Amino acid sequence: MPGVYIKTYGCQMNERDSDQVSKMLTERGYAMVSKESDADVILLNTCSVRDMAEQKAIGKMGMIRKLRQNKPHLVLGYLGCMAQARGESLLKTSPHVDLVVGTQKFHRVADYVGELLQARMHSLIDDERRPIVDTDEEPGSQSTIRDQDLSHQQVTAFVSIMQGCNMHCAFCIVPQTRGAERARPIDDIVTEVRSLVERGVKEVTLLGQIVNLYGRHEFSKVDGKCPFVQLLEAVCAVDGMERVRFTSPHPIGYRDDLIDAFTRLPNLVEHVHLPLQSGSDRILKIMRRGYTAEKFLSLVKRIRAARPGMAITTDVIVGFPGETDEDFEMTRALCEEVSFDNAFVFRYSPRQNTPAATMDEQVPEEVKEHRNQELLEVVNRHCSDKLQSLVGKSVEILCEGPSRHNPNRLTGRTRTNKIVIFEGSPRHVGSVFPVNITHASGFTLYGDPVLHLD
Repeated sequence: MPGVYIKTYGCQMNERDSDQVSKMLTERGYAMVSKESDADVILLNTCSVRDMAEQKAIGKMGMIRKLRQNKPHLVLGYLGCMAQARGESLLKTSPHVDLVVGTQKFHRVADYVGELLQARMHSLIDDERRPIVDTDEEPGSQSTIRDQDLSHQQVTAFVSIMQGCNMHCAFCIVPQTRGAERARPIDDIVTEVRSLVERGVKEVTLLGQIVNLYGRHEFSKVDGKCPFVQLLEAVCAVDGMERVRFTSPHPIGYRDDLIDAFTRLPNLVEHVHLPLQSGSDRILKIMRRGYTAEKFLSLVKRIRAARPGMAITTDVIVGFPGETDEDFEMTRALCEEVSFDNAFVFRYSPRQNTPAATMDEQVPEEVKEHRNQELLEVVNRHCSDKLQSLVGKSVEILCEGPSRHNPNRLTGRTRTNKIVIFEGSPRHVGSVFPVNITHASGFTLYGDPVLHLD
């Protein structure tokens, strides 16, 4: 049977899309392999949020092409956001590529791979290769990412609830790569979640480009609750679902009904991701974010008041066009005040066909790097302080399986999404139990189970 190797760049939604492609291919008799050299098909699921992610994928494809020396039939393909954004032009950058599939056509990949492999087996001459490019829009594509190929003892899963984004922030290419907002029906999502629980999943993360704006154009409010809150209630009500998370949201989507949900739904965990992007009102306005620093701080206070022990993480962009030292200082000061549990800090990267890419006053790379390092120092200090504050305390974890770095130990996550490493038995994978934290190192907690785990 042909072997398939998939490498994924970028966000959790890309991971979920890759999982869907993997399932469709295995259902047709393909074998997923862990090494490129064992593959007959190599697919790179790409990201376009930053230029570096695109360059990594293009560079990787350039190296992979050498495998054709021993496998002339090898099929090479780009999937996802970069494929959507660049389309057929990728064939000029990577003329050896056979397949370019956009974000609304993941469900077509298995068909295309079959066509290409069959053609390669009958004709191995390079100049007879006929690439397939499909980046067209397809109505209903948001409902095609629904089946999952779970690994052995997998207890957490991503569930895609929507595609696309209508926000059009000045720096973001996602509306171009993912299209307009499209939501799956609540019943379909709940059916998928029930299926996951039946297969041993205890925690789901609901995925969307602006996840807390789910269904706002397709579905109506019920009893004053927006569609996203209705969905949260339905998912939390599934028997056996221990924990529910969601990402990635927008501050404007945290309305009263969503904040209230944290007071009513015990399996909605104490962790929210709240992208800040900048602490300067002037920069936020240019970014088209729709809120001010004061409104952001007010929202943080309301969320923390709704649920004790709430962990808040964020995204920040440094070096946005026109960002002055004063603007950056406002961002640094706000991060100090909020004391985030963690943050993803990015240097601004121009993306084609976005308003920010052609703005005046582009910030020099060395300035971006300096601000990036300065803000990371702030974020890491607060993160370390929060982890150290848990030493000597008992925290509830969901055991996810062996640690990536030490398979003789187990790993789990707290409800606030902190990683805990501890000694235990494989039979405890999927269990929820308390762990006494003994020490913290880097971004990881270490502990001993409170219960005796034989």
